[in-house]
Amino acid sequence: MNVWQVVGYKNSGKTTLVEKWVRKAAEQGYKVGTIKHHGHGGYPDVCAANDSSRHQAAGAIATSVEGGGMLQLYVVHPWTLPQILHIYSLIPLDFVIVEGYKYERYPKIVIVRNGGDWQQLCHLEKIVAVITWESLDSLREAPYPVFSLNDEAQYLQWLMNEVKK
Repeated sequence: MNVWQVVGYKNSGKTTLVEKWVRKAAEQGYKVGTIKHHGHGGYPDVCAANDSSRHQAAGAIATSVEGGGMLQLYVVHPWTLPQILHIYSLIPLDFVIVEGYKYERYPKIVIVRNGGDWQQLCHLEKIVAVITWESLDSLREAPYPVFSLNDEAQYLQWLMNEVKK
C-alpha cells in the first residue's frame, strides 16, 4: 500500500496540506484515502465540520479519524495504524495520506512553524520533505527538499511526482 504521512504540531497546517494534496490528486484521477490521528486525547468530535469531512470534501474516497480508541466508523477498539490500513487495503485506493501518527515508519512530510518545532521533530524516521512557515538555517543542508509554506504549487507538484514513483 502506498502510504504517506503528514506530521507536525497542532495548528501547523496539516489538515490544510492534506486537503490540498487530496484535491490535486483527485483532479488527476487518483483514488485517495485519508486517515487522521486525533492526538488531543479522548474521542474525536462527531460533527459535520471536522477534519475528515474536509478530506472528503477535497475528494478523498475513504476517510477516517482515530482517537481514544475510537475509529470514526463508530467501532470502539484500541486501533493501531496497521489495523486501519488493513481495513483500507480492502478499498481500491491509489494511495493513502495519514495525518499524524508521528512515530510510524512511513514516508513523512513534516510541517514546522519555527525552529522549536523542528528541534522536536527532526529526529523522526523517514522524513522525505519539510514544509516551513519561516526560513530555518538548520535546514539549509537537509538531505531532503525543504519548501516554504507559500510555495504551494512547487510542493504539491513534488508530492504528486513522488506518489507516481
